[in-house]
Parts: sequence; C-alpha cells; structure tokens
Amino acid sequence: MTHTKIEITAELIRDLLREQHPDLADLPVELGARGWDNQLWRLGDDLAVRLPWATESADVLLRKEHTWVPALAPHLPLPVPVPQRLGEPSELFPRPWIVTTWVPGEPADRAPVTRTEDAAEGLAAFLTALHRTAPDEAPTGRGRGGPLAEASGWVAEQLASATELGLVPDPDAVRAVWEDALAAPVWTGPARWLHGDLHPANVLTDSGTICGVIDFGDLCAGDPAHDLAAAWILLPDGGAEHFHRAYRPAADAAMLRRARGWAVITALMLMHVGDAGVHGRPGGKATWGPPAHDALRRLIATADR
Repeated sequence: MTHTKIEITAELIRDLLREQHPDLADLPVELGARGWDNQLWRLGDDLAVRLPWATESADVLLRKEHTWVPALAPHLPLPVPVPQRLGEPSELFPRPWIVTTWVPGEPADRAPVTRTEDAAEGLAAFLTALHRTAPDEAPTGRGRGGPLAEASGWVAEQLASATELGLVPDPDAVRAVWEDALAAPVWTGPARWLHGDLHPANVLTDSGTICGVIDFGDLCAGDPAHDLAAAWILLPDGGAEHFHRAYRPAADAAMLRRARGWAVITALMLMHVGDAGVHGRPGGKATWGPPAHDALRRLIATADR
C-alpha cells in the first residue's frame, strides 16, 4: 500500500466540508478508524466522512458505493452506511470522498460474535435480502464472485507461504478443502448482488451479535457462494450450520462446497495481513489473524460433513 502524502486531520475534514458541503462544516469531527483503504471520521452524531488514504482503487470503490448502496440499503435488515454526499477532488484533497450515515458498533475482529444462533440468523437474513438478482449494469467483482479456478495460483502461493511460516499446522487438510471446492459445479444462475468483502473488520457487533455491516467498496454481482463463506469466518463453532439452515433460498451442496473454497481464500488473506507484523511483511492488522486460524480449523473439522 502507498498512503497519501497529505495528512488527514479534523481540520482538513472541516475545510473540505466548508468547500463543498458547508451546511455540514460546523458539526463535530473526530477520528473513527484507519482502515485498509480509507480513513473514517465521525461527523456529528449521525454521519461519517470516508476518505481514501491508500490504494488507488479506493477512489473507484467509493464512487461505486455512492452510486449503488442507497438503492440497496432500504431492503436490508441490518444497518449499513448509506452515502449522503459525494466530495469531488480539489486542491485541498486530490481524491473523491463521501459522507455516509454512521453505523454504531464494534468491528467483529475486536469484538467477536458470542451469541451464535442470534448472529447466524441475523447474517442469514441480511444475505437473503441482499442476494437479489443484480441488473446487467451492476459492477463486476475483480475476481470476487467469479469462478474459483481464477484464484488457484494465488491460493497455492499463499498456502505455501503460510505453511513455510508455520501458520498452517495441516496444509494438506486445507488443500483438500480447497480442491473439493474447485471440483464443485460452477454457478450457472443469474448474477446476484454480493457484499464482496465480509470479513470481521467489516461486520459490527453489539452485545455479542451482529448489529451492522460496513464497507461496500467491493459490492458486485456474481456467485452468492462468495458471501456465504462469511459463516465460517464470522461465526463461532457450530454457527455455520445454523446459518445455512436459516439462509434462503437454501444453498445446495455445490454452493456450500464453493463457499468453503471462498472461506479458504478469505482466511488466507486475513492470515497474511493479520500475521504480517509478526513476520515482517507489509501490512499488519493483529486482530485479523485469530479469526483466520479459527476459520481454517472449522473448515478442516467439518470437511466430511
């Protein structure tokens, strides 16, 4: 990642608002979080400002959220950040930015789910509502929601790296889960709306259950199996089974096999980022490692079910 050379401060946020959305400029501003692509600054009680500070793709992703999320949000049973305003590049800040609604809660990588059944039912209801057939003009997913085979090289590389570092105690078992997913029939149904990035830092919790979903930058259309992988990543032991009983329409065996493959991909990504600081690699989100290890353990333990 290359972070922006411009220091993002509360004063910069106020200046940007004065320049483009002056009716919001007098609201209190405080830092909410520094994410992988964006910084989030709380604006008053009910709003937030998101500004890209790393990857160049974040610019496109913010515009995509501004375009599509307002139409999807009213149909979703969990709170999501709904874009309210778009900020255009200017001399103050050379990239687009957005003002969204504020969604309260703690990211699940810092406050994991503990109320398993309640969270499983909430996640299932959310994805049941989201996974509607997408229009032809819906964005594609940069590999997300497409054929698993497209990720084969990446998975082999990441699994080898994680194994060399001692992060995967049973790589053969993980490889078996992945190969079974690859062998599953591909999705032939209509492309459905996907969140595209359901990992613990993008799901909010309160009192042990899921209370919101954030960061729709990877919103896209494709195979719903991609999002179903979240059951193994987000929920405690036994949660995936409860989730699959609640999700509608019920996933067939092929979809669940593909979902397990996407769960392997997500776990390896989280492991790579979460353990980066320990092993001197770029990145480093210490709270991302534990859910990745737990997910692989669950996938291996339920491989024959």
